[in-house]
Amino acid sequence: MKIGIVGTGMIAQIVGPYLAEWGWSVGAVAGTRDTMDQVRELAKRAGAPEDGCYATFDELLANSDVDTVYLAVPNFLHFPFAKQALEAGRHVIVEKPMCSNVREAEELARLARGRDLMILEAISTLYLPNYARIRELLPRIGTIKIASMNFSQYSSRYDRFRAGEVLPAFDPAKSGGALMDLGLYNLHYLIGLFGAPERVSYLANVERGIDTSGVTTLDYGAFKAVSVAAKDCAAPSINVIQGTEGYIMQTTRANRCGKVTLHLNDGTEERYDDAPELQWESEFRAFARMLHEGDFDSCHRMLDHSVEVARVMTEARRAAGVVFPADER
Repeated sequence: MKIGIVGTGMIAQIVGPYLAEWGWSVGAVAGTRDTMDQVRELAKRAGAPEDGCYATFDELLANSDVDTVYLAVPNFLHFPFAKQALEAGRHVIVEKPMCSNVREAEELARLARGRDLMILEAISTLYLPNYARIRELLPRIGTIKIASMNFSQYSSRYDRFRAGEVLPAFDPAKSGGALMDLGLYNLHYLIGLFGAPERVSYLANVERGIDTSGVTTLDYGAFKAVSVAAKDCAAPSINVIQGTEGYIMQTTRANRCGKVTLHLNDGTEERYDDAPELQWESEFRAFARMLHEGDFDSCHRMLDHSVEVARVMTEARRAAGVVFPADER
């Protein structure tokens, strides 16, 4: 399987050099005319051929023999780039969030299914061994009553934002904000375990049209879940699922999904930690397996999940009055 990396930002720089180890052959790297030095350097580190360096996405699709593209581009470009790749007959791995809103996610899902292509959202949490362990442990804590998560990290870009500079992370036009960046991991975690909630609300701290932090509540009827995400303040990360017979706890961010502690009401305590050294390894190995085996059932199951998360996030933003240009097209 040959993959083409699109983008030269931080995540591409981290993941790219490991793709060969995780089951991929890197056939191309694309950036912009202004980032060709970074394109060539990333291609070298990732093992891509010298003639596989492109200044535009169009050139990669027109000239490359890659069968899959990995889109590591800004949020607002996820939909148009993924649509273009699918229309060109390529499978797509798109960095989180899958799209700016649920309408875009649904359109990509229909397009991929109609063309017998795979589109997968790169969301590390869902593929990590410790997350699978949590799913196995859930029956032991009885009836779920409360689930709470906190992913808060102060962004250095927030200082610049307060000074008047608008960077993509805090730009409504670029589909930024705390929910799209950090809260998304919490929602994938919760919806992956418990499915779609009955009701959603989002109480956000909004500055200049973008949420810099906020609290999302998911009402499941019989129990409630809360997600805290912040880029304008920091706090220790802690995830707790509380049941009538005990609780499951992690003290790591949802994207890392580290050590799991099971504590039962009778005093029993068990600890598990099967986390890989790099949190992205599990997802890219899973993607490689799906594509190699033609496992569309697994792909479609994950795709349905991504569309549901997009639906919840769109509803949450609407509740907070955070609107993107993509919502109005």
